[in-house]
Amino acid sequence: MDTTLNGRTLPARRRLDVGAYYRMAEVGILTRDDRVELIDGEIIDMTPIGSAHVGKTNRLSRLVAQAVAEGFALVSVQSPLRLDSYNEPEPDLMLLRPRADDYQLSHPTAADVLLLVEVADSLLAYDRGIKLALYARHGVPEVWIVDIVDGVVEVFLEPGDSSFAVKEQRTEGVLTPRLIPAVAIDVKALLA
Repeated sequence: MDTTLNGRTLPARRRLDVGAYYRMAEVGILTRDDRVELIDGEIIDMTPIGSAHVGKTNRLSRLVAQAVAEGFALVSVQSPLRLDSYNEPEPDLMLLRPRADDYQLSHPTAADVLLLVEVADSLLAYDRGIKLALYARHGVPEVWIVDIVDGVVEVFLEPGDSSFAVKEQRTEGVLTPRLIPAVAIDVKALLA
């Protein structure tokens, strides 16, 4: 269907579903080297991951290792999250409900997420905007954005239609995800 803007007809956009997205990979249109996500039916190019970004993601993974070792959660780093037929982002880190198959049979959904973390530097506005609204709309219970540039962890709780009701900013102290009280993250250690 065409849309109009200021009385002019605009070309129709065609959204890809997850099936078409995966078929593009199967036939070689998308390759393992492509850093992309499927957001609202569009293939979004992601910027290359810099050393600071990798370091913070690795540090966070190490800091949550105890909860993983004790079986409270499964850590998933830069892996797909199937939100619906048109959305499959790849958050930097997720703590997921443990599952016997370790998610080999299907990608996790929002119902599987205990905590989702995006580590942000150059794409901070994208993570705070489009992706955060997407996570809220699909009911991801808790999202943290680790802002590398400003040295702050933003915590988002109580998802709604397109936003979270609660937002906190932390530069120190201990953060504990609501659904995993066994995890205690020293914010200064994470941001160092």
